[in-house]
Amino acid sequence: MLRAYKFRLYPTKPQRESFMKTFGCVRFVYNKMLEERIRLYEESKLNPDAKQKLPTPAKYKPEFPFLKEVDSLSLANAQMDLNKAYANFFRDKSVGFPKFKSKHSDRASYTTNNQNGNVRIEDGKVKLPKIGFVKFKQHRSFEGIIKSATISMTKTGKFFVSILVNQGEEKWIPAKNKIGIDLGLEHFAIMTNDDMVSEKIDNPRFLRKSEEKVEKAQRALSRKKIGSKNREKAKLILAKKHEKIANQRKDFLHKLSKQIVDENQVIVVETLKSKNMMKNHKVAKSIGDVSWYEFVRQLEYKCKFYGRTLIKADQWFASTQICSSCGEKGQKKTMDVREWTCTCGAHHDRDINASINLLMLAD
Repeated sequence: MLRAYKFRLYPTKPQRESFMKTFGCVRFVYNKMLEERIRLYEESKLNPDAKQKLPTPAKYKPEFPFLKEVDSLSLANAQMDLNKAYANFFRDKSVGFPKFKSKHSDRASYTTNNQNGNVRIEDGKVKLPKIGFVKFKQHRSFEGIIKSATISMTKTGKFFVSILVNQGEEKWIPAKNKIGIDLGLEHFAIMTNDDMVSEKIDNPRFLRKSEEKVEKAQRALSRKKIGSKNREKAKLILAKKHEKIANQRKDFLHKLSKQIVDENQVIVVETLKSKNMMKNHKVAKSIGDVSWYEFVRQLEYKCKFYGRTLIKADQWFASTQICSSCGEKGQKKTMDVREWTCTCGAHHDRDINASINLLMLAD
């Protein structure tokens, strides 16, 4: 089984410059290959019988010798990323056509492969091709064969390495419990287990709590002259505010999802189309802050790691409308109805009733 471990890097100034150069070269090659692919596609429409040879990173090295200074595997992986983006587009048009990478808006990163031990850990440092040994904080150990390493940089200038490790077959520890999880805005999650014990997890609202500080930083940035050093400083302050919120949210989601996976063998969660729901501007910010998609994504991969079963309820399953006692689906209830009584006499909390109905799908 492949697992990734992410660690903070502490590169020297020359190493930082090498990382930045590699980020730029990978972005440059990706855009060049995408540009040529678009041209070849246009030509093939004019002449369908023409045999087109797809571009590779090696094609650009004679014309742009600076590409020879960086890790060749990082450029090869950029080609693989482009191939994957194309395959995804032709598989599902809703994914969108591959886009050109931007220095300012896209994530700065590159991936290199481990060949003959050129990616390894020694004496508190990680060895990377063309870079050498880089100091890093290994906060947890792992066993297995290193397959690849992805180096990335945040908007605040912090460097990280994500090491992909082949650990063979996972030894799973089975659990007996089942749980149904209803997601919401007032409470982040409403959970009911097979003992019919319900628990409501408060929505932490990290963005809402820091909104005033973020807006203050945004106003300060807007007042700075474009291209000035003060603007760069203000941009960094704003990026740190957003990074803190993202880290708080990520920490909350990881801890909650890990706890659920540790304690339960079967997990049922409702399917929510966040993208569609965010078209409602009244709740768009709250939905973006709560991050349901990321929570379900974490549950999904952790269930695979630990041998759990994750059931995603159909998006049309009316978990909030059905009585969990008698199964009757009554009149549709609007969002402001938080409690209701069924014709069978059962009185329900809307969210707890939904989590019980989801739990029933585990049987």
